[in-house]
Amino acid sequence: MTTSQERIIPTDLRQEMSQSYLEYAMSVIVGRALPDARDGLKPVHRRILYAMHELGLLHDRPFRKCARVVGEVLGKYHPHGDTAVYDALVRMAQDFSMRSPLINGHGNFGSIDNDPPAAMRYTECRLQALTSSSLLQDIESETVDFIDNFDGSQQEPTVLPSRIPQLLLNGSSGIAVGMATNIPPHNLGELIDGLVALIHNPEITDTQLMQYVHGPDFPTGAQILGTSAIKEAYTTGRGSITMRGVATIETIQQRNRPEREAIIITELPYQTNKAALIEKIAELVNDKKIEGIADIRDESDRDGMRIVIELKRDSYPRVVLNNLYKQTPLQTNFGANMLALVNGEPQILTLKNFLTVFLDFRIETINRRTRYQLRKAEERDHLLQGLLIALAHLDSIITLIRSAPDAPTAKGELINSYGLSEVQADAILQMQLRRLTALEADKIRLEHEELQLQITDLRDILDRRERVLEIIETEAGQIKTQFATPRRTTITHAEGEIDDIDLIANEKVLILLTQQGYIKRMPVSTFEAQNRATRGKAGAKVKDDDTIEHFLTCCDHDSVLFFSDRGVVYSLKAYQIPEGSRTSRGTPIVQMLPIPKEEKITSIVSVSEFSSEEYLVMLTKGGNIKKTALEAFSHIRANGLIAISLEEGDQLRWVRRAKPEDSVMIGSRQGMAIHFRCDNDQMRPLGRATRGVKSMKLKTGDELIGMDILPAAILNTLNTDTEMEEEPTEVEELSDNIEETSNIEIATGEPANILGPWVLIITIGGYGKRVPVGQFRLQNRAGQGLTATKFKNRKTKDQLATLRIVNPDEEIMMATNRGIIIRQSINAISIQSRTATGVRVQKLDEDDAITGVAVVPPDAGDGEESE
Repeated sequence: MTTSQERIIPTDLRQEMSQSYLEYAMSVIVGRALPDARDGLKPVHRRILYAMHELGLLHDRPFRKCARVVGEVLGKYHPHGDTAVYDALVRMAQDFSMRSPLINGHGNFGSIDNDPPAAMRYTECRLQALTSSSLLQDIESETVDFIDNFDGSQQEPTVLPSRIPQLLLNGSSGIAVGMATNIPPHNLGELIDGLVALIHNPEITDTQLMQYVHGPDFPTGAQILGTSAIKEAYTTGRGSITMRGVATIETIQQRNRPEREAIIITELPYQTNKAALIEKIAELVNDKKIEGIADIRDESDRDGMRIVIELKRDSYPRVVLNNLYKQTPLQTNFGANMLALVNGEPQILTLKNFLTVFLDFRIETINRRTRYQLRKAEERDHLLQGLLIALAHLDSIITLIRSAPDAPTAKGELINSYGLSEVQADAILQMQLRRLTALEADKIRLEHEELQLQITDLRDILDRRERVLEIIETEAGQIKTQFATPRRTTITHAEGEIDDIDLIANEKVLILLTQQGYIKRMPVSTFEAQNRATRGKAGAKVKDDDTIEHFLTCCDHDSVLFFSDRGVVYSLKAYQIPEGSRTSRGTPIVQMLPIPKEEKITSIVSVSEFSSEEYLVMLTKGGNIKKTALEAFSHIRANGLIAISLEEGDQLRWVRRAKPEDSVMIGSRQGMAIHFRCDNDQMRPLGRATRGVKSMKLKTGDELIGMDILPAAILNTLNTDTEMEEEPTEVEELSDNIEETSNIEIATGEPANILGPWVLIITIGGYGKRVPVGQFRLQNRAGQGLTATKFKNRKTKDQLATLRIVNPDEEIMMATNRGIIIRQSINAISIQSRTATGVRVQKLDEDDAITGVAVVPPDAGDGEESE
C-alpha cells in the first residue's frame, strides 16, 4: 500500500507577504474603491444601476422596494454585505450628495442632518431619466464588454456606455490601499460645453477649458473662495478648494421683542452636517470662544434651509460671522484628489485628461454601436433579398415546396436552385401566406430600399471620424438641453487673490478679424496718426485671397461680442485674444470660439458693462432692424446664444449699442441715408429670438452698408425733429468740394455745427467728408431716406463704404482689403454738405479698396466696430 505525499514548496516569507499584499491592494483598488474614468462608477454602483435596468425600473415605471433591488444585486453580481449595497444605493438617490442623482428614491433616504435612511424594506426606488438616457442607453447594442459574474451564472458589463463625463458630474470619493480619490461634482451644462470645446480644438489647454468648466458645482450650493485652487486642481490633479456657506445679516422682528440683528445661513458647504454645525456653534458659545450670539434656531423646512443665529444688541454682526467662518465648518476645504482608473491603472488626471479619456471611450462606443447596427441591418437586408427572390419566382418556388417530401429536402432544393443561403431558405419556408399579397410585397421592397440607405450611412460613419464626433456632440447637446440646470455654487475671489484681469493693463487696443477667420489684438499706439491722403501702414499679413473684414477699438478688460450671419452671438474678453504684431497673420478664431464652418462673423461689439438701460440694435442684410436689452447678453454660453431670428436667406450684418432716447442712421451702397429715433414709437424692445421690423426702403440694385447711433445728448441740441417725413424732399445740389462752413450755412439754411458731431462718409474709392448731423433730419422708419453723398468718379462706379457718427478729438482707422491701415484725425477731413463728393482721405493702390473704418475714442471708452 502506497501513500501519497503532499508536495511542500519552500518560499521566502517576505516575498510571499509582499506578493499577497499587492494582490489584495490591487483587488481593493480596481474592484472596490476607485471609480473608472470612463463611466465614473465603482463596481457596486455599476452593478446596482445595471440590475435596476434589467428589472425594468425606468423613470416612467412604478417604484419597487429597495430590498428587491438589493437582493437582485447580491444574488447576481455583488457577493458582499447588504448594508454596503444599500448604502451605495441610498447615496445615489440623495440630492444633497449627488449633483445629478442617478436614482429616484421614494421614502426616507436620510437628510443633510446625517439622519439615517429608513430600512430597505420601507423605501422604494427607480432609475432617474438622466441615468437611462446617459448611462444605460445602447447597452444592448454591444457597445461595452461583458464578463462572467462571481459564479459564472450571469454576465455583467465591465463599464456602462456613458454619454456624459459622469465622473466629473457627480464626483467620487474613496479610500483604497495606499491611495485615495476625492473628485468634486460639476455642472452638467459646463461639462458638455467643455467636451464640445475639446472636440473642436484638440489642442486646448486645461486653463482654456476653465472658460467652459468654471469650477466645481456642489449640490448644496454655497460659495468657492478664489480660483487659484480650482486652477491648481484642474492643471495638476490636486488642490485644496475653500468652500464657504451662504450667510446674510438681517434685522428680524419677533412678537413683544425689540428688533435684533441676526445671521441667516441658507446654504452650507458640501458634505457639511447641519445638525453638527449647530451643535458646534452652541459649544463655542458656551465655551465663550465666540461672543455676541444670543440664540440659535433651525427654521429649515421643505422649501429650503434657514439657520437663524440671533445676535446680542452690542455685538458686531460682521465680526461674529467672520468668527463663524474661522472656527466652524461654515467654511471648510475640499481636498481635490483627481485619481481614477484608466485602463485598469490608477492615474492622477487633469481636467483635459478627464475629458480626453471620456471622449476616446465615447468614440469607441459609437464605433461599436455602429458596427452592431450595420451587422443587424445587413442581416435583415440579406433576409429581405431572399424574400424578394421568392416573390420574383413565386409560382415555381410554391411548386418546388409542394413537391418536396419534407422541409429539409425543400430547403436544400431552394439553396441549390436559387443560390440562397440557409437563412434565406428558412425565411422563405417560414413565410406566411398573407405576405404574398401585393401590399406586403411592396412593404418588403420599401424596407429593403430603406435598409440600403441605412447601411450606406452606417458605413460612412465608420469611415469618417468627423461623423463620429458630430454624433457625440449632438447626443451630448440633447442631454444638455433636457437635463442641464443652472449653477448652484458661486465662485468668488478670495481676499488678496489676484485675478488674471488684475494683471493686465486696461489699454486701448485694436482687434482685427480677416475674411478667412484670423483674429489678433494690437495696441492702438502701434499706428501713429498720419496726414490725409497718405498711403498708411500694413496692419496684417494677409494671404492674396484674404482681406481684413472687421476691426474695432476697445480696451483689454472689455467683453467682445461676436455676431454671426446666422444670428448667433459669442463672447470673449479682449485680453483673451492673442496679441500680434503689425505683420503677423493672427490666430484662427475657430480655435477660440466654437463657430461652425458654414458660419461667419459679421459684426463685433465691445462692452465694458452690461447696463440694464442700454440696448443692442441689430440690422440684417434684408433690412430688418430690432433692439434687444444689452443685459440679455451678459451670460453667453460657451457655444453661443441666439441673438436674432432670421427669415430664410437673410443674414445678421450690423450690431450697435444704443439707448432708447438715441437715434439710428442707416446708409446704403448708392449713397442714401435714413435717420430715425430708437424710441418705442419707431422700435419697441424685442426679445432675442425675434425678427424685427423694416428699416429702410431701397431702390432697385441698392443694398445696406451699415448703421450708426447718434446719442440723445447730441440729438436734442439739433433742430432735426421739427418735421417727420416719410419721403425726402429735394435739396438744391451744391457744387463739388464745398469745404467752407459759411457755404454750408448759406446753401442749406441750417447751422453748420462746426463743433460736431458729424456724419463721416467714406467711399470704397478713398474719398471722404464730414457732414453736419443737422443736415439729416429725423424721418419715420421704413422711408427712402436722403442723399448722403455724390460720387467723385462715376466711371469707376465708386460706392459708399461706411457711414459713421464722429465727434471732435476722435481719430479714425481705415483698413483696405489688402491689409493697409491708416490712422488719422477727424479734423483732417473736410466738412462738406450732403451733396458734395468729399476729398481724398487715403491713397489706394490699383484694385485696392477701403473695407472698414473704426473710430478711436480719445478717452479709451467703449470700442466701435468697423464697417
